[in-house]
Formats: sequence, C-alpha cells, structure tokens
Amino acid sequence: MSIYKLLALDLDDTLLNSGLQIPERSRRAVQAAMQAGVRVTLATGRMYRSARPYAEQLGIRDYLITYQGALTRHSVTGETLFHRPVLLDLALDVISSVRRYRYHINVYLDDFLYVAERTREGELYAAHSGVPLAAVGDLARFLRERNEDPTKVLVVAPEQRLDELAAEIRPVYGDRLHITKSKPYFLEFSHPDAHKGGSLAAIARHYGMGREEVIAVGDSYNDVEMLEYAGLGVAVGNARPDIIRRADYVCPSNENCGVAEVVEKFIFGRGN
Repeated sequence: MSIYKLLALDLDDTLLNSGLQIPERSRRAVQAAMQAGVRVTLATGRMYRSARPYAEQLGIRDYLITYQGALTRHSVTGETLFHRPVLLDLALDVISSVRRYRYHINVYLDDFLYVAERTREGELYAAHSGVPLAAVGDLARFLRERNEDPTKVLVVAPEQRLDELAAEIRPVYGDRLHITKSKPYFLEFSHPDAHKGGSLAAIARHYGMGREEVIAVGDSYNDVEMLEYAGLGVAVGNARPDIIRRADYVCPSNENCGVAEVVEKFIFGRGN
C-alpha cells in the first residue's frame, strides 16, 4: 500500500495538455487514486471558478488550492478553509507602481476578474480561464470604492519586462508580498502567506497528514513552495529547468500524461 495519501496537481502545463484538456489516461489514473482512498487537490493560480469545472470532471470532492494559495475552498460545499488576500493599501501601491509601465493588470475580488479596460491581454486571459471579464475604468478608484482587500493582483507583460519589474519591486515590498511568475508572462502579487506550499500544508494538517504522505506535481515558479513542502515533489518534463533542478523526480511532460505516470508509479507501484 502506498504511503501517499494526498496528491496535489497544478493545472496549466501540468495536468492539462496544450488544448486545456485533461488527457484520458491522466483522468483515469487520478480517479483510480481517489477510489483507492487518496485525496486529490488541484493547486493552481487560476480563480476558484476557473478551477472548479476541472474538479468536477475528475470527481474531486475536496478543497482546491486557487489563486496560488490565496483562496482554499471546497470544490462541492464552497466552504473556505482560508482566504489570504492582499492588503488594500499594498494592492493600490502595486497598481500605482506598475501603471507607469502601461502593462495590463488584473485584479480579483469575490472570485470575479476586474480590469481597467478591455485589452487583448485581458481578453486572452479570460478566454483561457473561461471566466467573465469586467472593465471598471480606474482600478485604484474601483478598489477604493469597494474598500475590500483583493485576493491577488496580476500583471501581464513579456517575460523580460516582468523579470525587470520583479527585480525592481521585490526589494520595495520585502516580505509584505509574495511575488512569483505562474507563466512566463504572468507576474503575480499575493499575500506573503498565499502560496501553494502553505495551502498544501494547511490541507494536510486539516486531515492529520504529514508532509511525507504528500505528492505535489507542477511545472513553474509558483509551484516551488509546494514541491519543496511535499514528501515527493515532482516536476513534469516540460517544466522550467530551474524547477526540474528542485524536484525529487521528473515525470513525462503534460502532453505525455506525466501525472498518470506519477500515480501509476508512486501510488500503485507499477512500472518500477
């Protein structure tokens, strides 16, 4: 019997193929793991409303790690295990700092996506995520009027520009924000405790599990904390080289059903 009791799966470029679909072999493997008593969570930078349809496809009835870990909410009951939003003043400061570069900015409140105006970047993001997009004009004014802490702030720009922005802005915020890239062109600003590793640890504690009983599979910088937390941190073959170097094991790519191989090898002991 496998020692692993909790399986955390990143969505984009990990479980999902390039068509944003769950390959049939991976779907069967994940469902077999759940039938064997393994708990499964999706751990994604996506919004809860964007992740939930994939949970329904798999039959997951458990907490989902969304918004990089800022919101952990049950896939069926909607119960929130915890929510760690960005403090309003910090969100306003980020928007002010980024606005001079004229990069596209997403803001998330109450599981809705808000932008200043409709742009190509915003439309592509909404289509990719399968969520509605609301243009509200001045984002800072909108947030002040709502007077709520947003779940996260996301900036869209070419990777080199985002790397330059991150290098400039990280020293300013220090440990007041968690700053990471989920895709090469997405730079995300979250609560300092809002990352996939912290959320995965919270779920494990909720069920009385130790980290040695956890497998996490991912591909990008926003997966680092959960790969380091898990007893077995797995990178898919298409992951960034930096992520592969941090992993305990490297499985096939998302296009080659890497998640299925992880389940078959480490949960069911096949192909050893």
